[in-house]
Amino acid sequence: MNRHGVMPALLGLAALLATGCTQEKQNEIRRSIQNWTGTNGVLEVYSGDKVVKRFLKIDKLSTAYGTEDNLPRNYRYGYGVLDENLNGTVDGDEKRVYFEISNQGTNWVFHEAPR
Repeated sequence: MNRHGVMPALLGLAALLATGCTQEKQNEIRRSIQNWTGTNGVLEVYSGDKVVKRFLKIDKLSTAYGTEDNLPRNYRYGYGVLDENLNGTVDGDEKRVYFEISNQGTNWVFHEAPR
């Protein structure tokens, strides 16, 4: 199968498998496909109703798991470009960084970039 036929085949297989799965399993399959294909994500961190930090061009957010107990941790992590001036675009001096975001007590929104 050529390169262009792989993605439709994978999506078809996922759809076929999803019909016999629980909702949680279907969501997991969708996330794994999306993670494989990547997204152009934006993470915005809020203080009240004001954006105080923004990361651009995020491929995915990952849930941290314990090394020994394999239980999910209360934070997510990823890589993205820190939008230092909060203008919503990647400027020449802004760099890709690693970040962690708490699941508790932090107001944040992760979404696909509109542009």
